[in-house]
Amino acid sequence: MTDVTRDVSAMSFEEAMKEFEQVVNQLDRGDVPLDQSIALYERGAALKERCATLLKTAEERVEKITLAADGTPAGTVPTEGL
Repeated sequence: MTDVTRDVSAMSFEEAMKEFEQVVNQLDRGDVPLDQSIALYERGAALKERCATLLKTAEERVEKITLAADGTPAGTVPTEGL
């Protein structure tokens, strides 16, 4: 069952994705009352946004990797939040 009390903004990508999948599965079953379905949908939207934000941050970090003359990674620029 989904823990709707847990702060989405504190979740890792893996945690948010796992809970998002649980929300989708609950909604797909169709045996959830309307009010709970709406709450689950809202939770799912927040989880989706969290995953998208973390993916964007990771993508930006990868783009900041500098390459040495021989094409190997020479270092990274640290990015807070991941």
